[in-house]
Amino acid sequence: MTTALTPPTAPAATTDERALEELQREHGPALLSFLLGLTQGDRQRAEDLVQETLVRAWLHPEAFDSSYTSMRPWLFTVARRLAIDARRSRLSRPTEIGDDLLAVTADPADATESAVAALDVRAAVRGLRPEHRAVLVRLYFHGLTVNEAAADLGIPAGTVKSRSHYALRQLGHRLPGYRPRHRGPVARASAGAAQ
Repeated sequence: MTTALTPPTAPAATTDERALEELQREHGPALLSFLLGLTQGDRQRAEDLVQETLVRAWLHPEAFDSSYTSMRPWLFTVARRLAIDARRSRLSRPTEIGDDLLAVTADPADATESAVAALDVRAAVRGLRPEHRAVLVRLYFHGLTVNEAAADLGIPAGTVKSRSHYALRQLGHRLPGYRPRHRGPVARASAGAAQ
């Protein structure tokens, strides 16, 4: 048992440092090149994985006693598994964002930003042709499906879809940073039309 006064013990058997240095000299460049490919060119991540691979070689001296003439297959297998584990670990966590994005992102608790955005949207919608505006109001503000909006307006469902498409494109030009989503009332109505 380790206490605060006694340092932790190293593994019982480790690879000799000279053998590890030779392993690094002989296979390090090829290992780094291999890992650069697996990390899409991320040099820092590849170097970290090379280091972790060599730590595994240091912790497993029995790998040097294998019947193979070269340690390269063992090293590449360990490196590939470490790269896969690192990728899975990264994908299981939320994506990190940088400070530059946070600096330009509005505070969701700030009512001023949402009020300004609402005014911008209203002005952009008012600038649409009346038939396009009527479709968007029914789909997005009243929450109607395409079929319900078509019945309300007395036009075919295909015309509602077409007008909403062109109206959203116009809004995209009028509102900076706006990108229409492919989900919402129009997508929901398509499922309802199939019934």
